Amino acid sequence: MYDGETVRAPYLDLAGWVSDMPPDLLDLKRAEADALFRRIGITFAVYGEGGDPERLIPFDIFPRVFTAHEWRRLERGVKQRAQALNAFLRDVYGRAEIVRAGRIPAERIFQNAAYEPAVVGIQPPRGIYSHIVGVDIVRTGPTDFFVLEDNCRTPSGVSYMLENREIMMRMFPDLFQRNRVEPVDDYPNQLRRTLMSVAPESCKGGPTVVLLTPGSLNSAYYEHSFLADQMGVELVEGQDLFVDGDHVYMRTTMGPKRVDVIYRRIDDDFLDPLCFRPDSMLGVPGLLNVYRAGNVAIASAPGAGVADDKAIYTYVPEMIRFYLGEEPVLANVPTWQCGNPDDLAYVLGNLSDLVVKEVHGSGGYGMLVGPAATREEVEAYARRIRANPSEFIAQPTLSLSTTPTYVESGLAPRHVDLRPYCLVGERIHLCAGGLTRVALREGSLVVNSSQGGGVKDTWVLAD
Repeated sequence: MYDGETVRAPYLDLAGWVSDMPPDLLDLKRAEADALFRRIGITFAVYGEGGDPERLIPFDIFPRVFTAHEWRRLERGVKQRAQALNAFLRDVYGRAEIVRAGRIPAERIFQNAAYEPAVVGIQPPRGIYSHIVGVDIVRTGPTDFFVLEDNCRTPSGVSYMLENREIMMRMFPDLFQRNRVEPVDDYPNQLRRTLMSVAPESCKGGPTVVLLTPGSLNSAYYEHSFLADQMGVELVEGQDLFVDGDHVYMRTTMGPKRVDVIYRRIDDDFLDPLCFRPDSMLGVPGLLNVYRAGNVAIASAPGAGVADDKAIYTYVPEMIRFYLGEEPVLANVPTWQCGNPDDLAYVLGNLSDLVVKEVHGSGGYGMLVGPAATREEVEAYARRIRANPSEFIAQPTLSLSTTPTYVESGLAPRHVDLRPYCLVGERIHLCAGGLTRVALREGSLVVNSSQGGGVKDTWVLAD
């Protein structure tokens, strides 16, 4: 919010707004926001602490703001990565030219747990593997943005982005009258258009789209039902679908209905018990045969996870150069791969200064933030790395930007990151906003909701 002692231009109105707000009204508005989230039912899961894992998502009423100029750069960078990642997926499930050219070692891809040999040679509709790309971005200076990781499978959190905006507009309509904030409420319509645009060529008439969920016990079930409702499509579980011949159908009260596009929110392993895990009760037996025949689109495609694996992340700038012939707009965070002996030696010698992550980890679990860890925790993590070095990467501890956040003691700086959502179909669309996650504990760099972080509304100011 501040550049030294001066309030930055995009925050001028908000600075006046917060200074004029009486403390009693502020407390009232915070309680109102909590009540709205509770009534709507927006929760997130915190595991490993005992008790009920379902918690109310902490929501901060002070928004994060980007200028139109800042956003245009982020938009170019995110769309560029989405294009390159999809080109990479088409390639590695085809001729693997990037491996032949020596740009990425073959073992990084073909020995990766997220690589799916079952889909080699299958060309998805329009050649698109990752239809919803969530890119996690941090800011370290006025013009310095870095990509922490890419999410090419089923990036979550978009329901928070939409509900954050809905609640802010309901509580503070005057703020939106005084500020030209780009809307985010068209995201469900854009998502539906994207999914319809990748319907298989065999589809006759308007495509039937469904959202496939693991069920109500899944921690993201609220988001699944929310998005299905907002898009106006059926929310289905595996038992609601069946395969007959070369097509997949949905059971309805009017009889079977052919399904053309499945927006799946379950992992690859559970999609089809005849192809992947035979004990899966969540998927649809024979679904991969229909996919292989080109009669259903699956978003995102099976096997897309190899593109967002943390061991592959380090090669994304090279993908951009190889497939697009461009220099990356957004930089990666410098990364050491512990599977390389030289990198391993450096990481083990500097563990207390680094952030170390599991290659296949997510949600903030299983990571070490060296500067915040005890000596015992660092030593225990070093033993884990030595036992299986290739399963870990390490990065420097970045000086993440902060935004004003309401905590028990009042307004205070807290570290944030950003996840914008990029839709890839007939065209590439980036929603003008995203999910800003905030580390609520003082000094913490871990923003994941699953680790106790909160969320904010994200504003992109129009020109």
